[in-house]
Amino acid sequence: MTLLRASDYKRMPWKNGGGETVEIAIFPPASSVENFDWRISMATVASDGPFSIFPGIDRTLSILEGNGMALAIATDDPLLLTMESPPLPFPADVAVNATLPDGAVTDLNVMTRRSRFRHVVKRHSGPFSEKAAGNTTLVLALDPLTILTGEGKDRLGKLDGLLIEGGLPFTVEGDRSESAFFLITLERL
Repeated sequence: MTLLRASDYKRMPWKNGGGETVEIAIFPPASSVENFDWRISMATVASDGPFSIFPGIDRTLSILEGNGMALAIATDDPLLLTMESPPLPFPADVAVNATLPDGAVTDLNVMTRRSRFRHVVKRHSGPFSEKAAGNTTLVLALDPLTILTGEGKDRLGKLDGLLIEGGLPFTVEGDRSESAFFLITLERL
């Protein structure tokens, strides 16, 4: 298990130079935005514009804060993604244009190299127990919570994460009954 504190996340410019991303975790650890197998990050989107293109990558986007973002993916009609929307998976190697109908948003971005990994992103709230699936599971706290495993107990603040290796049972307990978190499963192909 690896505890990830929001205060330690790495900040860097977007691939297209249009903003800043906050990298939560990347694999392999020394990789870059050009050669990762998987990458989990957050970004504040403050203006309309195109997404960076990542050849051979699948991505899932979720809204963490703000009033939503409309995404025109490839030639499809725009789809409004809000904090209440389920995470949206789409290929990162097609043209995507974002429009902000009501101000800036902060998003959660999960990307995997489709020839090596696949991922699933789900939003949960309240108490939760499961066995870590895939090779790695990340619990990303949206509210303060505690994660219990056979290896001990970890306290997470807002936007802290815990990487859990596959097969390890864990329980998430929030400070409130509706404490929310994202569960991200990463599986090697």
